[in-house]
Amino acid sequence: MTASPWLLGAAVAVVTGLDRTACLQGMLCRPLVAAPLAGWLLGVPLGGLEIGTLLELLWLSRLPVGAAIPHDDTQVAVGATVLAVTAGPLVGGGLQGLPLVLLCLLLALPLGKLGQYFDRYARQRNQRLIGRAEAALATGDLGAVERSHLAGLWHFVGAALASYLSVVGCGTLLLWLSAPLLASASVAAAPWLRLAFFLVGSAVLINTLNVRRALPIFATSFVAALLLFWFFAEV
Repeated sequence: MTASPWLLGAAVAVVTGLDRTACLQGMLCRPLVAAPLAGWLLGVPLGGLEIGTLLELLWLSRLPVGAAIPHDDTQVAVGATVLAVTAGPLVGGGLQGLPLVLLCLLLALPLGKLGQYFDRYARQRNQRLIGRAEAALATGDLGAVERSHLAGLWHFVGAALASYLSVVGCGTLLLWLSAPLLASASVAAAPWLRLAFFLVGSAVLINTLNVRRALPIFATSFVAALLLFWFFAEV
C-alpha cells in the first residue's frame, strides 16, 4: 500500500477542516460533500457518496456554530473514505463493497470524538492570540497582527490533520484487529446496517423539525413509501 491515498486524504482533510469555521465556509466540510470529494480523488466516487450520505443525516443538526464544538464529522467522512480504499490488504478479498464501507464507517464514527478535543485545543490556542494582536494594534505593528491571524489558521490546520490522522491511524489498527472477527458478520448484516443508518438519521432529522405533528407526518410518509415499494415489487 502506498502513501498516496493517505496524502490525498490529508489534503482534503485540511481544505474541508478549514471550511468548518476558520475560513471559506462554503459547506465543503459537510460529510455529503467531503466524502465524495475524497472518494473522487481516490478513484471511488460512489463509495465516498455512500459514506457521505449515511453520515450526513446523523450530524445534520450538529453544526460548529458559535461556541458549539460537535464531533468532527468532516474528518470521520474523509477518514472512513480513505479507510475503505486502503483496507484491502488488511481484510483480504472476502470483504468488499457495501460491507467494507459500513465496517470502516462504524470503526471511524466514535473516533470523531477525538476531533472535538483537537478543535477545542485549537480554539484555546487562538484565544491567546487575541491579546497578542491587541498589543500589536496598540503599537501599530500590523505585520504582527497579520502573523497572529495566520497562526490562528495554522492551529486549525493542525487540528484538522490531527483529527484525520487519528481516524485513519486508529481506524486502520481497529480494522486490522477486528476484520478477521467481523468480516462474515459484516457481509450478512450489511443491508440491515444500511437501513439502520437511514432510520437513525431520519430520527435525528425529525428531532430538528419545528413543525407540529412532525412525527405523524413522517410516519405516514414512511409507510406510504413502503407501500409504494411493495406495490411496484409485486407488479
